[in-house]
Amino acid sequence: MNGHLVTGHPRATDAPPAGEPLAVRRLPPPPRVLALRGATQVDSDAPRSIVSATIELLQELFTRNALDPADLISIWFTASPDLTADYPARAAREMGLVDVPLMCAAELAVPHGIPRTVRVLVHTHSTRSRSAASHVYLHGAAALRPDLGPAGRIGP
Repeated sequence: MNGHLVTGHPRATDAPPAGEPLAVRRLPPPPRVLALRGATQVDSDAPRSIVSATIELLQELFTRNALDPADLISIWFTASPDLTADYPARAAREMGLVDVPLMCAAELAVPHGIPRTVRVLVHTHSTRSRSAASHVYLHGAAALRPDLGPAGRIGP
């Protein structure tokens, strides 16, 4: 079903004639939680490099998914173990996302991991389906998801 069915609760003056059903109308689906993924490879372990690359990644995710900051629930960042100069979440604060809960964590140091990589998981309210979500993998991080093609992007 594409929408919720809502039956009207008529006031006394709105009541249909006896024996006629109440009007039924379709509403758009309510917003639900959508999780968006992305990653980018940073040029160097320097504060400005980490923040700039993360801003680029977030801006691309926001643009491709038409995100409204008011709909954001939280953003989870991870950084590869070789990125220690700054928190990727600083990028979100610089973008003005001062009331969105943010969290940073270190990725596991796996032997086949991509160096200097920031990953993000954005939780947002959205009416989009998961299949319409656009996940973004930039620069060397596109290798994390070869199934997405050479541009490292999936979705519309």
